[in-house]
Amino acid sequence: MYLLGEQPAYADALINRLQSIPAQLLEDLSPCDSPLELAPSEDLSSLLPGHQLFLLESGVIQASVEGRALFYLHEGDLVGLRRGVEHPLWKLSCDTPLRLVPYLRNAVFQHIYADEQRSELLLQYLLGQTALLCDAVARLKPPELRSSNGFKRVEAGETLIAQGDEADHVFVILEGHAQAFVDGHKVGDVPKDEIFGAMAVFTGEKRSASVVASEPCTVMLIPKEQFLSLTQSNPRIAQSLIESMARRIDLLNKEVTRLMALNTAE
Repeated sequence: MYLLGEQPAYADALINRLQSIPAQLLEDLSPCDSPLELAPSEDLSSLLPGHQLFLLESGVIQASVEGRALFYLHEGDLVGLRRGVEHPLWKLSCDTPLRLVPYLRNAVFQHIYADEQRSELLLQYLLGQTALLCDAVARLKPPELRSSNGFKRVEAGETLIAQGDEADHVFVILEGHAQAFVDGHKVGDVPKDEIFGAMAVFTGEKRSASVVASEPCTVMLIPKEQFLSLTQSNPRIAQSLIESMARRIDLLNKEVTRLMALNTAE
């Protein structure tokens, strides 16, 4: 997916990473039919069966909302992933011939959710595209109305999340590394590609820990409402994320136990 108009330089690295994910999601899954060859069209939706997803093998698809071009899909992108979402209504068109490889929609999701790593990849794919769109919208607004949605660059020592703050975003470290602290004590690490800050978003409570960059970081910010909407529209994604958080809680409990044992020994 490529956005129209200006975009930050560090978005290129994210776009390149997102382009590699669909092939990984579909690995070992066979297409349900021969590739679909399509001529230029002003409305592709009417030509694509609703029970299928497509890997765009060649050509470029333009996506627009209410007549305004927003982004392009190109080789390596998944087509039809958001079908069934009523708002906003996207119109897909193409000015050149397309070649699409079809997969049964249900088979694709069963294949993805049967493997924890593929489930995490799908979550990264959807969150990454959401962040790109948020950034594009923010850049269309006048400077005085722009929000912090999209991407953020922080230096070592800067606080990404402060313990006790309201939870209004979920974060993903695209580049760099951070550390988590509770009451000033280190309780864990937050590596690259880690999704963090989701627990407080789910519970509605204030942040239970601080997260501080241990080296320069590029961070992706997902607004609370959009993150909750994404997980509500696809419960399997929420399940995968909750399982991931449960593993982190287990590690946190072990770290607390270790610290308590050290204090007792002293």
